[in-house]
Amino acid sequence: MILLLSVIAAVVIIERLIYFRKIRTDEERMINRVKSTLEKGHFDEALSICENNPSPITNLMKVGIEHRHYRPDTIKSSIMDAANLEVPQLEKHLPALGTITYIAPLLGLLGTVTGNIKAFGVLGKLGVVGDPALLAKGIAEALLTTAAGLIVAIPAIIFYNYLVSKVNHMILRMENRVNELVLLLGVNSYEVPEKITDADERGSDSAY
Repeated sequence: MILLLSVIAAVVIIERLIYFRKIRTDEERMINRVKSTLEKGHFDEALSICENNPSPITNLMKVGIEHRHYRPDTIKSSIMDAANLEVPQLEKHLPALGTITYIAPLLGLLGTVTGNIKAFGVLGKLGVVGDPALLAKGIAEALLTTAAGLIVAIPAIIFYNYLVSKVNHMILRMENRVNELVLLLGVNSYEVPEKITDADERGSDSAY
């Protein structure tokens, strides 16, 4: 069981490291392309870039561009709603890794306890210890499970905390990008505060 947990932990850690590395590598290049395109007013091209290069940041930029004709606070609200949908992807498999950090040492301890129970059970049946070395060997083998559990748990805890910090850092970067995007869209594409109906306009005129 502990061996299986070690394999699962290794797979999760490697997958997440590759995921965050890819995001980090592509992110700045894509953001600069989108920002440059938006500054030129080429919104359809910017949308195409976001759609062809999906990532947490470009997905948020896509939502912002699609809502560019609304108020800045409405744009920001729409992007933040989209950001809440991106967080689970950033945290993917991390709960499983966190669970492994807790149960691996417990399984090791359980193996040690059951191993010692068996070793002393044999001693109880014999009544005396014919060869103390055999008893010591049995206890040593039982303690190996605790060592195995700790060997799995310690690296898992280290990488779990590291990956959680990466997620938190990415969320902070997303918040900063949201503010930048709202400002950029407000400068380049803000046309009307909200969609105004003819009835609203007539009502305003009649007030005077």
